[in-house]
Amino acid sequence: MKAGVFLVTGGAGFLGSHLCDGLLARGHRVIAADNFLTGSPANLAHLAGHPRFRFIKHDVTQDLYLPGPLDGILHFASPASPRDYLEFPIQTLKVGALGTHKMLGLAKAKKARFLLASTSEVYGDPQVHPQREDYWGHVNPVGPRGVYDEAKRFAEAIAMAYHRTHGVAARIARIFNTFGPRMRKKDGRAVPEFIDAALNGKSLPIFGKGRQTRSLCYVDDEVDGLLRLLFSRHVGPINIGNPRENTILDIARLIVKLTGSRSRLRFKPLPVDDPKVRQPDIALARQLLKWTPRVPLQTGLERTIAWFQDPGR
Repeated sequence: MKAGVFLVTGGAGFLGSHLCDGLLARGHRVIAADNFLTGSPANLAHLAGHPRFRFIKHDVTQDLYLPGPLDGILHFASPASPRDYLEFPIQTLKVGALGTHKMLGLAKAKKARFLLASTSEVYGDPQVHPQREDYWGHVNPVGPRGVYDEAKRFAEAIAMAYHRTHGVAARIARIFNTFGPRMRKKDGRAVPEFIDAALNGKSLPIFGKGRQTRSLCYVDDEVDGLLRLLFSRHVGPINIGNPRENTILDIARLIVKLTGSRSRLRFKPLPVDDPKVRQPDIALARQLLKWTPRVPLQTGLERTIAWFQDPGR
């Protein structure tokens, strides 16, 4: 695709900032929007002065006026960790509903592509394993996690409504657990929590017995899959994640080993509605996008640990 202009909402977040990098590396112009509810200016500091990058501080639940052409919108604005969306439940629902509505309206007006950051959480605590895109999920709408799960399920529904009714070129990515540099230490997700604890000689918090599984995708692979979907002809939803499944206990032990830490494991009660398993079936991504993750878990963890040891590197 020729060079274009792209808006990344949630651009100061972990994944959003890496998407800005990926688009710039491909020669595009990038506008990042973020209200810093959970994002950080530090994630974009390296782009200060870049001739093809611009930042706007903005809450996407409000109207956003952008003059000139816009080729695509990557809608990644939302709290994304359990700790964040439990602290900001109403903001999570609003950005999933009102924010998605506003950005779809902008995409319609600009005739721009629209990539929705959906999530594996739409599958809830799944009764089908691994999770395929044709599985409708097992979600508790009134549980504490429901604010995130249902916000994303609504976002998928309204994206499809705009696609069918107004012809918006929507693309829906169901993102599974992603990790890498620029994750916040205290965001509640397993990898940054474990790394921070291990590097500081603290015990690693394990919920339940640690037998629940997660499938971890390194951020470089995730960005590659997301941009392939954005520039493809496929609406989705399409799972973008690493199909290698690991228990939380195994992830914690590997991080202790890689950091050379003497930290121990501390077992805590399992949170309400915590998914017991999580593993994407990525047959569609392999077939339609010619995409598969390539960075091994250990390699990704080593890079992430190195960043946590020296965030300014």
